[in-house]
Amino acid sequence: MKQTWKPTHTRKKEVLKALGIFQRATAEHLWRMLRPGDSHDRITRDTLNALKDDGKVRVETRLESNHQLWVLTERGHKEAKQLLPGNVRVSSLRKLEFDDDGEPITGEGYDEHAAAVTMTAAVLTGAGYGTPLSWQTEIAHRLPYGYTQYADLTMRAPDAGVPAMLLEVDRVNEPVDDLVAKLRRYTDWFELLAPKADKDRERVARAFGGARVHDLRLWSRIYPATGREGYVPVAFVFTGKTKAQRASRMRRLEQDARTYFAGTEYAGGGITAVDYHQAVPVVVTELERITADPDGAAGKVWRRLGRNEWQTLTEALDNPDGDRLYVVQAEQARKRQKEREAAAREAQRPVCRRCGAKFTDDRWDSIRHHPAQQHRELCEPCLHEHWEQVQAEQAARRQAEEAAAREAAEADAKKGRGLFGRRR
Repeated sequence: MKQTWKPTHTRKKEVLKALGIFQRATAEHLWRMLRPGDSHDRITRDTLNALKDDGKVRVETRLESNHQLWVLTERGHKEAKQLLPGNVRVSSLRKLEFDDDGEPITGEGYDEHAAAVTMTAAVLTGAGYGTPLSWQTEIAHRLPYGYTQYADLTMRAPDAGVPAMLLEVDRVNEPVDDLVAKLRRYTDWFELLAPKADKDRERVARAFGGARVHDLRLWSRIYPATGREGYVPVAFVFTGKTKAQRASRMRRLEQDARTYFAGTEYAGGGITAVDYHQAVPVVVTELERITADPDGAAGKVWRRLGRNEWQTLTEALDNPDGDRLYVVQAEQARKRQKEREAAAREAQRPVCRRCGAKFTDDRWDSIRHHPAQQHRELCEPCLHEHWEQVQAEQAARRQAEEAAAREAAEADAKKGRGLFGRRR
């Protein structure tokens, strides 16, 4: 079906709101973010030009890639403020400045890193991870030792299975040690106690493990529950240089930052599940990999550090080797322990000295609870048989004694009758 290249009121509002959040963007950024279903960015460019005619946007500069960089005018900035919800932070206005000759000064300060940050938000939004309103840039995470860790992006996309995620964009130009330091500082921030939180309760909760400790920490007051074990996930999005250089960088980050994402072992034999409750889930991807995949950011373009396979984002954030596996393995361990205890108990079960049969539980309990009872070596049936035999023997003896007594009495009676008969 042929697309109609006509800017609409809805599309204009979308562009104004997106620029209100991200401040500066190219037509490609806005196309991938707002209308990924379009076959290319032509209608987005037409929309920008229509807004330019309305005096609401302007071209600030042209990038090395030859893309035009668009920003809001004062009029467009005011309208964007009205369109955006009150809880969304609106970016500052990029005012048009002039030189001494009255010529507009070309915008500066928008480097390739900023372009990669906006592109990251664009491809994720286009893949269904939230909307432009789901994003915030340069969110501060203040630490008690005087450092503030800023996240390039924060995303909230609960409908896509990612309630919150922090993103760092790297153009393969920062030392890996700096990336590891970011994870260390994020971990420090995640472990901060919430105001008025009970330190003793936090220590107890930490000792027992599990998710209860997070209720006492600052991050749970700012970000929504993740729905998974661990802290808010952190994503590193790499771009630039060569594929081999990006792959090498991901491997080095994985090696050096393991202490922050690897989790800890659960206690108990036979348990291979990992306790991720005090760990930062870290995923990595590449902008080049995302844009080359037919499914974009919704495809298998994410890798969880500590794993080898590429997965979808929700698969990468999931913990099949975490609590769910622990519940199964712990139950299996309890079952095996019961079996071992049962086997050990069975090995001690007494055997009847008469018939060789093993004692029943009731018979075994009986001889344990009544150690003075007779015939402890006999099982229940043999014991009954023994007592029946004893009773039969006793009855036979009584009968024999009674018969003997009767015979003696009869003999005495006969003797008596004989004497009296002779006297008569």
